Amino acid sequence: MYALYSSQMHFAVFTTTVIFATYAVGVLAALLLFGRWSDAIGRRPVLLAGAGFALVSSIVFLFADDIGLLLVGRLLSGLSAGVFTGTATAAVVEAAPESHRQRASVAATIANVGGLGLGPVLAGVLVQYAPRPLQLSFAVHAVLVLLAVGTILLSPETSGRTGRIVVQRLRVPREVRQVFATAATAAFAGFAVMGLFTSVAPSFVSGVIGIGDHAVAGAVAGSIFLASALAQLVAGRLPAQRAVAIGCAILVVGMLVLAGALYVASLPGLIVAAAIAGVGQGISFSRGLAAVAELTPADRRAEVSSTYFVVAYVAISLPVLGEGLAAQHLGLRTAGVSFAVAIAVLSAVCLAAVIVQERRQPATA
Repeated sequence: MYALYSSQMHFAVFTTTVIFATYAVGVLAALLLFGRWSDAIGRRPVLLAGAGFALVSSIVFLFADDIGLLLVGRLLSGLSAGVFTGTATAAVVEAAPESHRQRASVAATIANVGGLGLGPVLAGVLVQYAPRPLQLSFAVHAVLVLLAVGTILLSPETSGRTGRIVVQRLRVPREVRQVFATAATAAFAGFAVMGLFTSVAPSFVSGVIGIGDHAVAGAVAGSIFLASALAQLVAGRLPAQRAVAIGCAILVVGMLVLAGALYVASLPGLIVAAAIAGVGQGISFSRGLAAVAELTPADRRAEVSSTYFVVAYVAISLPVLGEGLAAQHLGLRTAGVSFAVAIAVLSAVCLAAVIVQERRQPATA
């Protein structure tokens, strides 16, 4: 869709990355300001607020005819996602029977990441083959939001409602910092790649590979999220720290494949790179959070988890802005190859750090 927006409004790749980064700003604001509200006033009111942000976002996009409205729409969309991220997961887990809590947590994660993957795929198909390409996707989204509102109203309240509203703090206990540093670095690398595929991959498809089919562009952008969701589904049994190392190693491979695919302008290579990177990101992110949670005191897990998510969503925005700037000066292909190499190096450093930590553990036990 942003290929069409850029054609209509005459903006370049860097502006596209700025618009996408605005989403991350909304997510971060919601996580920090509203992350604990559902504990105080209940899950349902906060979920309804998130649905409200999503609905208004769709309405803004329906009538967006300039960059300012695109920025407002993305900010509202980010606020919605940030509100839903923690609250919806908590509501799903609390509503499940005790024996199914683990499955409920996985299901919530899959719904989150899987929705991020299906969105670009559905939008790509509608833009390519249906009328009103810049409006229909948001009309469909608005209908889905209204259906979600109905399910929220029918769902029971699961929170004890403390009545005490606080702003989420960001802190990491000293005893967790070493493991947190490696896990957060892996999360940063994985989410930076997700940001790249979400914002710039359609430009790779059209500008580097030379394919103007929007459905193909949507499939490439969505494939990394779908691969991540599947990886998180099957990675739960892996030892947490070892899984982070495995995820980083897979990310290195994915980035090398991406660099090669961009260099030779290969669509199959781009899709394979997205799938490999998605698997690496899914494993390292989900098990990295588990590794941190295992070492964190129960009363500190909310603030540590929030800090972890803040690192992840910063990674969606800042590196991609750098990619947009580089594309303006170096060209899209060179900027993409450079980005892939940089993330491969970062992932390799994280892999080495995890290996060193694992070797030190027996000696300190």
